[in-house]
Amino acid sequence: MACWLNDSNGVAAIVNALRRVYNDDIARVMLTEGATLATIIDALLNLSTDHRLLSKLVTMSLYSGDFVVTPNLNGPSHLRYVYDRPNSLAFTDIIVLQPHRTLASTDIRLQLRQAP
Repeated sequence: MACWLNDSNGVAAIVNALRRVYNDDIARVMLTEGATLATIIDALLNLSTDHRLLSKLVTMSLYSGDFVVTPNLNGPSHLRYVYDRPNSLAFTDIIVLQPHRTLASTDIRLQLRQAP
């Protein structure tokens, strides 16, 4: 059986982080009903200090098609990383900049896309 996910390893890392931080039942609800990007970032930051990997996972979650992203981020957009302190590579949050609006991670919801 073929995998329907575009980035199954990235999805697995996010699912694992949510399960470890919030437990299985709450993680399942978050994935099926939707969770804010801020919640996902927080779970990932609680489990890893590899900020390069974390930034890739967050970017994947927004653009891979494995998650339904609300509001829709179609069209030109730019991710701006918010860092822990100046000259640090440890990011703590992400802001999505679009020509007509700016979205904080608390304004963006992700829901795991269901298998076709």
